[in-house]
Amino acid sequence: MKFRPLHDRVVVKRVEEDTKTKGGIIIPDTAQEKPMQGEVISVGPGARDENGKVQPLDVKKGDRVLFGKWSGTEVKIDGTEFLIMKESDIMGVLDK
Repeated sequence: MKFRPLHDRVVVKRVEEDTKTKGGIIIPDTAQEKPMQGEVISVGPGARDENGKVQPLDVKKGDRVLFGKWSGTEVKIDGTEFLIMKESDIMGVLDK
């Protein structure tokens, strides 16, 4: 199934973090926090300004982004978990 977000919404897939500390201690699932990093999977066309003109989004497919702990709405599409959030919920893009 294909999913295309509308307006200024972005589909993000969380990036899995390591389950071990640097010292080699394994962190159980119950103690792990959900990662606040993700990869942009899909973006909407953009929001409309006061004149009705579409303003394109600053993020694009493939960008690695940081977002707030409680940002977005979790959805499951074809068995895979994604977050759908507005571009304003994204704090920044991580450059390589």
